[in-house]
Amino acid sequence: MSTKLKKEFYVQGLSCLEMIPENDRKKYYAVTINNRLHELTFIPESIKDEIILLELSDLEATKIYETSLRYLFTLAISNLFKDVKVRYSYNVSRSIFGSFIKGSTRLDTKSLKAIKEEVDRLIALDLPIVRVTVNKDEAKKIYESMDAYDKLETLKYRPSDDVHLYKCGDYVNYMYGYMVPSTGYLKKYILKHYAPGFLIQYPRSECGGEIPPFEDAPIFGKTLKHSSMWANKVKVDTIAHINQFIENHGSVDFINMCESQHNNMLSDLGNLIVNNIDQTRLICIAGPSSSGKTTFSNRLRLELMSKGITPVTISIDDYYLPKNQIPKDENGEPDLECLQALDIDLFNQNMLALIEGEEVVLPHFDFKKGKRVDGDKLSIAPDQPIIIEGIHALNDELTNLIPKHQKFKIYIAPQAQINIDNENPISLTELRLLRRIVRDSKFRQSTASETISMWPSVRRGEFKWIYKNQENADYVYNSLLPYELCVMKKYALPLLQEIDSNSPYYIIANRLIKFIKYFSDIDDKDVPCNSLMREFIGGSCFDVN
Repeated sequence: MSTKLKKEFYVQGLSCLEMIPENDRKKYYAVTINNRLHELTFIPESIKDEIILLELSDLEATKIYETSLRYLFTLAISNLFKDVKVRYSYNVSRSIFGSFIKGSTRLDTKSLKAIKEEVDRLIALDLPIVRVTVNKDEAKKIYESMDAYDKLETLKYRPSDDVHLYKCGDYVNYMYGYMVPSTGYLKKYILKHYAPGFLIQYPRSECGGEIPPFEDAPIFGKTLKHSSMWANKVKVDTIAHINQFIENHGSVDFINMCESQHNNMLSDLGNLIVNNIDQTRLICIAGPSSSGKTTFSNRLRLELMSKGITPVTISIDDYYLPKNQIPKDENGEPDLECLQALDIDLFNQNMLALIEGEEVVLPHFDFKKGKRVDGDKLSIAPDQPIIIEGIHALNDELTNLIPKHQKFKIYIAPQAQINIDNENPISLTELRLLRRIVRDSKFRQSTASETISMWPSVRRGEFKWIYKNQENADYVYNSLLPYELCVMKKYALPLLQEIDSNSPYYIIANRLIKFIKYFSDIDDKDVPCNSLMREFIGGSCFDVN
């Protein structure tokens, strides 16, 4: 929980860290001053500024913690194994996955034990982590001396000449984010062997600054692995490689290659459903916000039609209860995202009746009237599956009258395995936030600030209703299009740059701007009209918004 620094502690010329009572210093991980994020070592210009101290229950503090933890582990590995290069990505149970991508050392129980001992030794020493600024030429020489060619590649696309590095003793690295003042701040972590690499669990703001219990997710993890393997194979695994692909092959080839990968997944998925069509009556599609569920549902419907199957699509939204019957959230407002906001009994009765060959009058929710009215009459053939799509589609409580063997469940989300460089992965969550900012501006006339303000509530709903059901899926569809940030850049940057530096949402906007600027621009004229990307930038042939 954030805390205001008491005015009596303010001293002109001291850093924020120096103003905090010594016994409390390692309780805080960053500060905000006038809605700007700063490291604890920042020296305020005026003691009139309000200084807010951030703990691990604050999102920005945990981001700094996680960034610093990657720095610390890379330092420890460098100390132990001089020829080893490590690569990080985000993985199961909200953790960091690390693997050795170069070097003669084998990653096993023995080497992992040595890494933990070295990390703990560095933490106990409480070594300062100091920020230094150099120009591109100086950074190039440093990266060359480190054999950090992944960083050299990315450096070419850095728009400014200044490069911020962090030193800990003789060790130098840059993790594209703010850091804690010293290694002694990083005592909270869990290291776990997770072949062929390791996992680092760390405190999460949504868990009150604690490390969440480990929950393995083999289906989700397998999709991430496939995403990483494909990105490595076609050389689009980092920002620099994406930009180089565009330079070498052109944006048209890049777009079409990524779209072909989506087509291949759709074909594989269609074959799975066809092979099981005798018992598949419900096709259930769910995923977090801005995963592309609507376009995907339309494309899957057409894929199945091309194989001689004619599914029908039923909207779960038509089963909303009237507002006065919907449970309230913590703010006393109708909780439209909870399962109980839907008429579960009616939905089950209708689905079962359709599957049993009856004709059903489907409801239609009239949002202007705020209630359900009679919709179309529908009956289906024995070989005609029903497609349902929504945040609760994988929840068996929504379809409890339908036997499990009659349901084919699909989880959809962009499983990004793209890095800035080896040690700095791009957040899957922030990719979806960028999609939503662009879509909400295009179709809902919402500002980026309005979208960002709603994002914490959206995330709470995802943790509560979606992620716990993802491992029940029969198929995970990776909706990532590696070219998409190159296309969204021209839409997202102006929207993010409109956010004033005094806005409480400036911190998030600034973080998104910093990494999206590295991507080369791609004109969206060559993006197909049936592309999932069109759901966010407009021009979809499905008229999805």
